[in-house]
Amino acid sequence: MIRDVVITGIGLASSLGEGIETHAAALASSVAPVVDTESFAPYPVHRLKPLELDRQIPKKSDQRQMEPWQRLGVYAAGLALDAAGLKDDAEAKSELQVIVAAGGGERDHAVDSAILTGLRGANQPGAFLNERLMGDLRPTLFLAQLSNLLAGNIAIVHGVTGASRTFMGEEQAGVDAIRTAHARVASSQADVMLVGGAYNAERRDMLLLLEAGGYLRKDDFAPVFERADEPGLITGSAAAFLVLESAERAKARGAKVLARLSQVAAARSRRSEQGAVDASLRKLVAGFGTVSSSPLVISAATGAAGITAEEASAIASLPAAKRVATGDLVGHALEAAFPISVALAAIALANGQASEAIVTGAGHWRGEGAARLVKA
Repeated sequence: MIRDVVITGIGLASSLGEGIETHAAALASSVAPVVDTESFAPYPVHRLKPLELDRQIPKKSDQRQMEPWQRLGVYAAGLALDAAGLKDDAEAKSELQVIVAAGGGERDHAVDSAILTGLRGANQPGAFLNERLMGDLRPTLFLAQLSNLLAGNIAIVHGVTGASRTFMGEEQAGVDAIRTAHARVASSQADVMLVGGAYNAERRDMLLLLEAGGYLRKDDFAPVFERADEPGLITGSAAAFLVLESAERAKARGAKVLARLSQVAAARSRRSEQGAVDASLRKLVAGFGTVSSSPLVISAATGAAGITAEEASAIASLPAAKRVATGDLVGHALEAAFPISVALAAIALANGQASEAIVTGAGHWRGEGAARLVKA
């Protein structure tokens, strides 16, 4: 038996601020994006609006032992639990299962900078690199940056003691986190799930990695679907967590349902073939069955060359009432991009901005995903 899966809690924080109301207002109006073009020049970045961490992470000792992306994720998870009315429900948190979409841990920038500088004059670059990595990097750095520590810190700070899973793999980690959480609740393998991800864009190491692949836009902001002059990502610090539960459970405890997560699907096309991303997204959405005549479409498109144009083509095939690019509001948040987009879709439905929403997202170099949400 396939059960209905509903969203009863959303925790969202970004450059716009935090919470459902803030992001609902941004969806409803044409707010100017909050973009910093100076701090990481020539790369524009949507920097996180400062958070009052004590509200969700009371202990300073807990705050200190986390890096920024972990603090952001734990904070957003707390907001989701609050919104769902589960923050003080010890029994519910004992069965609450967690799925996190996470990237790699943050780097020691001083060490990386010294190594990269030294490589320029090294006679044997390979030997020099191995020697410096073994001698300069602290083992505790890696222990503190394990990707599954976000789930661990959620458990410690918020008292969530159910099973947890961590997915890695850029944007597709976020797609599969949502897809798996939905499938587990729908198939009765779980009654309630906490799922989401967090990304800290204010990291020079990540900007270096993305620039090395030729994926970043430089100098100024432009909307995601209007970057033909200089395609590329404009990243943003953001996090989103959602509480998913069976409709029966939500009704039994009198929870407010924000939206129903009807379907989630994922694919990985052969991008060497022209039009593969377009075809993949169209096939995913077609698998949802009949879509209403004017759904809201929220896209987690990256802005990357080629791929974004194909995603735009797939979206154009839908009779959308409105098209919103998540990146225009909060920037591109890699692992968290798809969860953020699903959260925005649910917020729009909960606030009467649409009765049905389609979410799409094609990763900057691999993977595609889509979701369908309907008004509760």
